[in-house]
Amino acid sequence: METRCKFWLPKKKRFCANIPLNESLFCGNHTPRSDSQWIPCPIDPSHSVLKENLEGHVRRCPLLKQVQSLTLQPFYQKGINAGKEEDQEELETFRPKGADDLESSNDPASGSLDNILSEMKRNAVYSMTVLDFYKLIEKIEHVHESICKDIQDSYQVPEACGIWIKREVDRKLPFQEKHVMQQVSILGNLEGLGVLKSSLGKERADYDDGTGIPAVVEFGAGRGYLTQMLADCYGIKKVFLVERKSYKLKADRSLRQKESLILQRLRIDIEDLNLNAVGSLREDPYLAIGKHLCGPATDLTLRCCLGEHSNQSNAELNGVNPNLRGLAIATCCHHLCQWKHYINKKYLLELGITKGEFHAITWFTSWAVDADHGADLPDVTDCKLHLESIEKKQCGEDYGVEEIVRNMKAVERAVLGFMCKKIIDMGRLMWMKEHGLDAQFVKYVPSSVSPENHLLIGRCPNHL
Repeated sequence: METRCKFWLPKKKRFCANIPLNESLFCGNHTPRSDSQWIPCPIDPSHSVLKENLEGHVRRCPLLKQVQSLTLQPFYQKGINAGKEEDQEELETFRPKGADDLESSNDPASGSLDNILSEMKRNAVYSMTVLDFYKLIEKIEHVHESICKDIQDSYQVPEACGIWIKREVDRKLPFQEKHVMQQVSILGNLEGLGVLKSSLGKERADYDDGTGIPAVVEFGAGRGYLTQMLADCYGIKKVFLVERKSYKLKADRSLRQKESLILQRLRIDIEDLNLNAVGSLREDPYLAIGKHLCGPATDLTLRCCLGEHSNQSNAELNGVNPNLRGLAIATCCHHLCQWKHYINKKYLLELGITKGEFHAITWFTSWAVDADHGADLPDVTDCKLHLESIEKKQCGEDYGVEEIVRNMKAVERAVLGFMCKKIIDMGRLMWMKEHGLDAQFVKYVPSSVSPENHLLIGRCPNHL
């Protein structure tokens, strides 16, 4: 026992079995680390390094070669789709209490990261007065009632996807019913919009008449199984998978076995992707798709496909890609959204939603998955009862905002969370329409399949 690490493992009810470091009671895994000594790696901030070792680490970081190779690619342009912070004095006229602290924590001069973390958003909300909190909830309800109307259920099961539904595909491909139903409905909605055409009865779809889509770009592709289904059922000629992470068990092997299909995986952050500079895509009409594009990835994708880049140094490459034919994005993880990246800040400001309130709204969206989604939630009009209950509880100002939040029922929190999600997505929908797309925002699967069940779809009417 004397030669073992002195770190106690409560779940195993024993000390760590590793040998401690010299002149230390703990092993390398459990040696206490001082925050002042460890800094994020400038090449890959997902890991940290001792400050005194930084110079040597940067020269041998495992991701160094990958980053160097990426920067040489013609389609790499740092931050091209990131968006930008606006002049806050010009745009903001009201901030809830606590918003100033939240926003100042994102000031580059302070040395903080660009992203506002959920903990920072939560602390800002908890520091609001009860009155300001109630006014914000009231504003959310009013905005939701005014803009989130006629969101249709569009659960599609196209005949073209029958081979997947009946499990007539390669048995080696992973099959999870909830994911298959989502993928099928996404493709079905695109077919219903006229962007996709079924290739049933044909070996491949006929693209010679100019009505087909020979290429697809899947953003946030992960393992690429949405594209796998699209290739199996609709006969796509070219596939581009955009994903910044590396995955095992990808669909790439199966896709490469398809005769005459060209596959290119772009390992790059969507924020840095200049899609118009991808040479093999320049001449082909393409379809942009994404299943569960987390948080700001949806905004980055819209900006990547439809322009309005933050860096306009090269007008020819930074314009809207004329070959885009349609787009489908299933949104999710709205709590990760950032003001800098959000695609339609102007629209929210016109609705009276400030930057600080946007941060609070994004934090509220995490409540949407708090409740049991075995069945669909009550209609959002029931949220009025929730607001009245807050007002009654707080008439004597006996509670702070943190106590109010903790005392809310899970279903009340979920209803409010879904309202905030829809407000964020409706801003994206309006932006798509402003940029010439015939766009819709629909509920594409029941909540029992996935609580993240809303889809942005659009087509370019000039090409169809």
